[in-house]
Amino acid sequence: MRKTFSGLTLRPHQKESALVRLCEKKLRAPCRYFRILKKSLDARDKSDIRWVYSVECGTEPYAPPPRTFARVKGDPKVVIVGAGPAGLFCALRLLDHCVRPVILERGKRVEERAADVKKFSETGVLDPASNIQFGEGGAGAFSDGKLNTQTNSPLNRDVLDTFVRFGAPAEVGYLGKPHVGSDHLKKVVAAMRQYILEQGGEFRFSTRLEDVRIRGSKLVSFTANGAEENCDALVLAVGHSARDTFEMLLARGLEMQQKEFAVGVRIEHLQSAIGRAQYGSGYAALPPADYKLVSHASDRAVFTFCMCPGGVVVPAASEEGGVVVNGMSDFARDGRNANSALVVQVRREDFGGDHPLAGVAFQRRLERAAFSAAGGGYKAPVQLVGDFLADRESYYFGEVKPTYAPATSFVPMQAIFPRALTDALKAALPDMDGKLSGFAAYESVLTGVESRTSSPVRIVRGNDLQAVNAEGIYPCGEGCGYAGGITSAAADGIRAAEAIVTKYLF
Repeated sequence: MRKTFSGLTLRPHQKESALVRLCEKKLRAPCRYFRILKKSLDARDKSDIRWVYSVECGTEPYAPPPRTFARVKGDPKVVIVGAGPAGLFCALRLLDHCVRPVILERGKRVEERAADVKKFSETGVLDPASNIQFGEGGAGAFSDGKLNTQTNSPLNRDVLDTFVRFGAPAEVGYLGKPHVGSDHLKKVVAAMRQYILEQGGEFRFSTRLEDVRIRGSKLVSFTANGAEENCDALVLAVGHSARDTFEMLLARGLEMQQKEFAVGVRIEHLQSAIGRAQYGSGYAALPPADYKLVSHASDRAVFTFCMCPGGVVVPAASEEGGVVVNGMSDFARDGRNANSALVVQVRREDFGGDHPLAGVAFQRRLERAAFSAAGGGYKAPVQLVGDFLADRESYYFGEVKPTYAPATSFVPMQAIFPRALTDALKAALPDMDGKLSGFAAYESVLTGVESRTSSPVRIVRGNDLQAVNAEGIYPCGEGCGYAGGITSAAADGIRAAEAIVTKYLF
């Protein structure tokens, strides 16, 4: 007999072994099978903070039956462009169906990539092919590895279970806000690669998609690193920063659309201040606090995104002459500062034209303006929140010191962003402070620019997940406009794999 119990609670000091005893009382028998299905922290009442659980348990041992997958006929050649979440999970699902994919990745293996990212942070020397945007694991490999998602896809469970299968902490499978941590995520990605290779898949690193040949609205071949090859299916899991790839695909006639996105800054506070605001005086005994805020104080939505407790702000440029920032934290989330993207809705009229890649041009203008205003060398522009709200320049830091490396330079954010965006941020900060005390504290630090929140482009696809005017090409994931974050991108990669497999099952 197996049963599910929801709403079980523990106080922060209690051990989870107490849940087994609770289940045994409810079952009125020894518990020989026990599994946590969901765990979340209820901190609405700071005087009575509790962990809330849903569990599955039973009086007999139980193991879920293994899943089975249909084997495709023939040996179709499937090429995946990009080894981020969409590409890796597409490859894993293809292997379930005995399809051995080839994965092209313009960047390097995650271990080598980590060294290049570190070098960039320490020296300001950028490798345009190996950085926080490009390389095995995708942009998410350097962003705390958050796996929560606003989508309700039934594939989300597959994604979480797969991360645990390849070495993510077990709690990733059931936490209400799961995160792997950038330190663990690199190891998970490497384990996925090893499995794909063992099962007959192929990786080609430092290999950029240069061209596709389409004849009669059907894919014929692709070109990478100067060599042309035929293939049966080409999965575009290119990520949101593959600007040269977007340009090439547009030139080859793929239907593309502008897509609204958001830009802004990273905001940093002391992690201890966020803990006090969220949990009260007992914050030290609880996990590092996070937050998620939205403001409609102006005519543009402003929201926080990719909040990194105990994390750092990192240089995320992928093009020479532009400054881009992102946030990351390791699994322990034990850094001094908390940081989050604080971004403003960007509308199509802000782009200045109807060209499908007008949003890319808008991002690039902001990134180059930040680079120039901060004095070059990939220094990032920074400003204290109090000075930003008062239209004053900043000259010193208080308790909150910026974590961005290589270096920072005091620059008014009004010198970088259009006025409509800075006005929206000015309206939002005090509004958000009313929801989270101290959010707009004077000494909080703004660092710019956060411009790569999502893709500014959508490559149009049909119900069969193929590009509407290029049979055999499967746009998927965040870069092609169909996901937002690690989990939804991974799920979309699985969907692309299943769409390909469907063509070869019968």
